[in-house]
Amino acid sequence: MFVRTQRLTLRPGWPEDAPALARAIDHEAVVRNLSRAPWPYSIEAAETFLQHWTDTRFLVFEHQGGTVALIGCIGIDSVRGEAHELGYWFTPSAWGKGYATEAGRGALGAAQAAGIRRVTAGHYVDNPASGRVLRKLGFRPTGAVEPIWSKGRGCEVPCVRLELEMHAEGVQPIPRLAAAA
Repeated sequence: MFVRTQRLTLRPGWPEDAPALARAIDHEAVVRNLSRAPWPYSIEAAETFLQHWTDTRFLVFEHQGGTVALIGCIGIDSVRGEAHELGYWFTPSAWGKGYATEAGRGALGAAQAAGIRRVTAGHYVDNPASGRVLRKLGFRPTGAVEPIWSKGRGCEVPCVRLELEMHAEGVQPIPRLAAAA
């Protein structure tokens, strides 16, 4: 499946994408915010990642000035017992341009079209920018903060958990939990 947004194309990853993928993700500032990516990130890691592709995972390509460049990855996968968890990363040169939100809307639209109705997500507590993206997409905090292993950091990191309900007529945020008395 392909998704086209105003500035981006989201498409499946292919074996020939491995070199560009390895270059785009091979930044400690990126990998430290991911749970399953190793640091340093090798071409072999990229090849392995591309061999295990799913229908709801996309490489993200930017269209700018007549060029197309791989700038990230976004997907909704089965992770840690969650049937549908949104995860993403973007190379540092793409930060601060609204690409994560734009790609997130595209990926969630594809998931919704595939019949997915509930999506979870999380962000490490020391990565509040990711939390802002998730909230822009309609995710609401569950109230849970749990330790999640970061392969790149080699340790557990506190992770804020969020969730989103989607319906046939559009995304409907899950109501915020009431504070316990």
